[in-house]
Amino acid sequence: MTDRRVAIEVAYALPEEQVMLTLDVEPGTTLQQAIEYSGLLKRFPEIDLRTHCVGVFGRWRNPGGPVSAGDRIEIYRPLLTDPKDARRRRAAQAQKTTGSRKSRSA
Repeated sequence: MTDRRVAIEVAYALPEEQVMLTLDVEPGTTLQQAIEYSGLLKRFPEIDLRTHCVGVFGRWRNPGGPVSAGDRIEIYRPLLTDPKDARRRRAAQAQKTTGSRKSRSA
């Protein structure tokens, strides 16, 4: 019997550090198992797969789902602020600094 292993990547990023590891795993390995095999949970103890979402190439996936050859498994950190709220705050700040004056053509 031949050893059919599947090549995947596991990625995790912090503002100051990004890690991408290449692994060869058995077919049928789940995303969670691949993350565990990668050693990232030991290297970054703040990762909690009960609260951190995971995905493949930017699309959320169930950690219990199987990996496919070539997958890049990504561990997503929780957002510190809602992106819509942050944009509203930036827009309000920009409005304050530029004022509400509109230029008029003569």
